[in-house]
Amino acid sequence: MTPSEPPTRTPLRLSVVRDVTIVLTLVVLGLYAGASFLIPLTIALLINVLIIALSDRVIALTRAPVWLANLAAVTVVLAGLFMITYILGSQATQFARTAGTYESQFDGVINRVTGLVGNDVTSFVRDNLISIDMTSVARILLGSATSMLNQFFLISLYVAFLMAERLAFRKKLRIAAGNPVTGAELSSVLDAITFSLQRYVGVKTFISLVTAGISYSVFRVLGLEYAETWAVLTFALNFIPSIGSIIAVIFPAMIALVQFETIGPFLIIVFGCGTIQFLIGNFLDPALLGRSLNMSTFLVILALTFWTTVWGLIGAFLSVPLTVCILIIFSHIPALRPIAVLMSLDGRLADDVKSHGPDRG
Repeated sequence: MTPSEPPTRTPLRLSVVRDVTIVLTLVVLGLYAGASFLIPLTIALLINVLIIALSDRVIALTRAPVWLANLAAVTVVLAGLFMITYILGSQATQFARTAGTYESQFDGVINRVTGLVGNDVTSFVRDNLISIDMTSVARILLGSATSMLNQFFLISLYVAFLMAERLAFRKKLRIAAGNPVTGAELSSVLDAITFSLQRYVGVKTFISLVTAGISYSVFRVLGLEYAETWAVLTFALNFIPSIGSIIAVIFPAMIALVQFETIGPFLIIVFGCGTIQFLIGNFLDPALLGRSLNMSTFLVILALTFWTTVWGLIGAFLSVPLTVCILIIFSHIPALRPIAVLMSLDGRLADDVKSHGPDRG
């Protein structure tokens, strides 16, 4: 090639596109077919990350032995998980049975709302909401919680073995690498991924607990039925940015609209809990998470749709943590780093900010 000739680009081979398509198809089919096995394992992995983060915090604060800190962290996290699944599981059947009562009371609610919003809006609400089968909605929302309660022992077993393999895995990773330099690089990447996941899962859990605790106090003061269930759902739904916080307000607000004769409790939940969700989501959440959730808004919606389609309701709860895991892993693999950049919100990754500092422009 002479200097005057422009450089030629290597054409994208059809075989490469074919192979990538086949691999992606097999991955999606594997996720769908192996949901009953992969969902408990994924939950166990995220719980394990949370336990390690809590254990490290206990060691930093109390200088306790590693085994004692691990035991305390496992006890606290698994006890909290059991309490959450027990509350949802124990109230699932009762709520499903009484859902028909809410349907029969809905006409009375429509009549009360007519004087406030007018006949046009009332007709729209009646035509679009009166046909909703509340019993089916209750079973869909709470059925997954009952299944999760049944799988609690399996998840606990996974967590126990993951904790037991924590130190041995590092040694096996160095041996499997076959090269001390490669082993050190793999350990460094694993440390970076683990730190990022610990920060995200730990901070997001704390924020969700604060939001659920404040919301539960409001529900109890109002005397809302199934206050514990709505608080637990608020905790879980806060792992879904934007959409989750809206849903967490809509469900208890609708129950308040049906349960109480006045519209006051409904307005308190909508504006009170809605304001709490807005403040925490727009100020506390970004302040604590920093750039740990630097994901494209479109990617968040796309991930929510994908994981919900593949794994159902549990997939919706896990969509953001799973996508964060993928983004972090891609960002530490040079060949996949361009994909991580495309997945990010502004094209910069966490390690870019550490290296170059924040953008002051």
